[in-house]
Amino acid sequence: MTDLTLPRIATAHNRVSYGLTLMVIAVLISPLIDIFAKLAIATVPSAEITAVRFLLQVVFILPVVLVRRTLLDLTWKKSALHALRGGLLVLTMLSFITTLKVMEVADAIAIFFVEPIILTILGSIFLKETIGWRRYTACAVGFFGALLVIQPSMKEVGLIALLPIVSAFGLAVFLLVTRMVAQNEDPWSMQFHAGIWGGLFCLALLSLGEGSGSSVFDPVWPEGNAWLYLLGVGVAATISGVLGVYAYRAAPASVLAPLQYLEIVSATIFGWLVFGDLPDALKWLGIAIIIGSGLYIIWRERRVEKTASIAPVSPAI
Repeated sequence: MTDLTLPRIATAHNRVSYGLTLMVIAVLISPLIDIFAKLAIATVPSAEITAVRFLLQVVFILPVVLVRRTLLDLTWKKSALHALRGGLLVLTMLSFITTLKVMEVADAIAIFFVEPIILTILGSIFLKETIGWRRYTACAVGFFGALLVIQPSMKEVGLIALLPIVSAFGLAVFLLVTRMVAQNEDPWSMQFHAGIWGGLFCLALLSLGEGSGSSVFDPVWPEGNAWLYLLGVGVAATISGVLGVYAYRAAPASVLAPLQYLEIVSATIFGWLVFGDLPDALKWLGIAIIIGSGLYIIWRERRVEKTASIAPVSPAI
């Protein structure tokens, strides 16, 4: 190893640590989307909440992409990928929001956490990312903790318990596509175009569902606090989405995947503060395991970073 190689390694590990930090912030904010969505879904259909989420995302990001002059930086190939990302986000959010009508936020998120396992596997297959036994173990331990939190039972919630799994698969593929596109694309532009496509897909669904009486697709005019809840969905989704894009530009998907388990921690806290859903002893144990798996990943990456930044003593030099 030469003296010129060491700075490159140190820089690479610094980027990984930067990506880890952004991902932690993103996953701690992300449950606010679900909290506001659960508040809104009492009177507003799932597809409409999803549509407003994308509309507000576009409105918030438009000034940024105009200033950065990246609004028209789009080829047909990129357009197709953004359309795919938008469609996957619609599938992800629509499935999950529909679940929130009958399930607690923390429970739905706990089932959803098969997603990091799916993402890790897809990352190793399609992105050829190197995954060691430590990362696989961290994913497995975190998933076990999520199972303790959710205490899943098909008898209690029926087939709707499968919707978070559908949502998890949609997000895993979305993140995989994001990882492929993010290296050569402006993160703000990515979020803007995903919002455009997601909004168009939602409007099409709402148009088809108008007058159907469906609690998922038939649009209504929001009243009272529903406007504030919808605004909260859009703001939280925009912030966490942009942070996530920057994180995946800096670090491999397989490294970031276990950190997403931290989302169950903030989801449990927010669920308790807003809805009074206080976890029992078994759920607290699961939360502790989830925190431990996430902190281990951070510790592991920082240890590797410090090792790489110190030049080894070699008789050959």
